Amino acid sequence: MTKSVKPMMIVLVVLVLLSLGAELALGWFAYTRLSGTTLQELRDHSSELRTDVSGLQTDISKLQTDVSGIREEVTALANAPDERDDPGQEDDVRIAGEYYVRSTLPISEAYHSGDRSALSDKQKETLDMAAAILDEIITPEMDEYEKELAVYTWMTHNLAHDEGLLPVIPRTNADCDNPYGVLKYHNAVCVGYATTFRMFMQMLDIPCMVVHNSERYHSWDLVQLGGGWYHTDIYSDAGQGDFSHFNMSDSMQGMNQSWNREFFPAADQYEYCYAYRVAVAESDLYHIPTALRAAIDQHESMLGLLFSDAAFGEAEAQIIQEMLDQVQNRIYSSTLSNELSLNWEWLSVNGGWLLCIHLEWYEQGGEDPEPVISEEAYEKIHTALEESFGDLEESDYYHEYEYEYDGGHAVG
Repeated sequence: MTKSVKPMMIVLVVLVLLSLGAELALGWFAYTRLSGTTLQELRDHSSELRTDVSGLQTDISKLQTDVSGIREEVTALANAPDERDDPGQEDDVRIAGEYYVRSTLPISEAYHSGDRSALSDKQKETLDMAAAILDEIITPEMDEYEKELAVYTWMTHNLAHDEGLLPVIPRTNADCDNPYGVLKYHNAVCVGYATTFRMFMQMLDIPCMVVHNSERYHSWDLVQLGGGWYHTDIYSDAGQGDFSHFNMSDSMQGMNQSWNREFFPAADQYEYCYAYRVAVAESDLYHIPTALRAAIDQHESMLGLLFSDAAFGEAEAQIIQEMLDQVQNRIYSSTLSNELSLNWEWLSVNGGWLLCIHLEWYEQGGEDPEPVISEEAYEKIHTALEESFGDLEESDYYHEYEYEYDGGHAVG
C-alpha cells in the first residue's frame, strides 16, 4: 500500500466512526426522549388510577352507610307494630297516618324535680306555659277530681277554635300533635289535646294514659280517680265544655269508639262519671219526657235519671225505651233534627239503675263577629276610597238599587 492510500483509509475509518457515533448519539437521544415521555405518562396514569381507586373507596363507604341505614329501617319496620293491628302500647303510636303519641314524662318530671337541664328549648317553653296555667287554676285545697275538672274547664274554654278573621296558625304542622303546639298556638289535632291533658295530669300526680281507637284515627285520655279509670275526650269538647265527653265509662265511650281493651285498663266505675254526679232520682216513668224536654230547652249535654231497683224491672225498662224511641222520632221529624240527636244507656249503680241520656248537639256555624270598626275609621275608609276610586263611573245597573253610604252603614 502506498503512502497516499493510508491517509485516505484513515479518513474513511474516522468518517465511519463519526457516522456510527452520530447514529449512536441520535439513538440514545431518541431513546431518552421516548423513555422520559413514557415514564411521565405512566406516572400520570398511575396518579389517575390512584384517584379512581380513592373515589371507588369513597363510593363503597357511602354504599356501606346506605346499606346500614336500610338495615336499620328494615329492623325498625320489623319491630314496629303491624299497621293492620291495634298495638298494645300507649306511646309511639301513629294516628291518622301522620301524628304520633309521644311521651310527656320529661316535662312533668322536670316540673316535679325542678331540674330542666335535660329539656330542649321547646320543652322548657312548654313547661313554662303549663306551669303558669296550673298556678292560675289549681289551689291547694282541691282534690284530684276538682283538679281534673279545673284542667278540663280551662282546656275546653281556652283552646277552642279561633274566631274572627285572623286565626292563630302555627308556622308548622309539626307541633299540632304535642303540648307545645296546643298551648302556644291553640291549634291542634286530637293527639295534641290528649297528650296535653295527660301532661297536666302527670304534673298533678294523677295517673293518666293516652288511648287510641282501634282504627287509629282518634285519641283521648284515661284518667284514674279514686282507684277507678274514666275516659275524657278534651278534643271533642273543646270550645263547648259541656261535659259530654268528661269522665265516661267504657260503655259510654264504647257507643262511639273501639279500642284495645286488653291493654288499656277497664273504666267500669261510676263515682266520678259526670252523668252520675248530676243525676237526679226519678220515680215517675212518665215524667221522663218532661225532664228531657227541659234538658233540651236548656241545651244540656247530659240527663241522668236514677231509679231504685225495688221499683224497677224489665217492664219499666221497656216502657222507657218506647218513650225514648218516640221522642227520638219526633226530633227526627222536626227542625231539631238539624241540631240534635239522642242516645242513651243503662248503668247499674248502688243497687239501682242510672239512665244516661246523651244530648249530642251538632256544631252550628257561628254568627259573624261584631264589627269593631269605629265611626272614625269608617270615615277614613270612605276618604281613602274616594281618593283612589272616586273617578270611576257608576253603571246603570247600580241605579236599580238604592244604596247610600251613611256613616259606614249600607242602607237600601
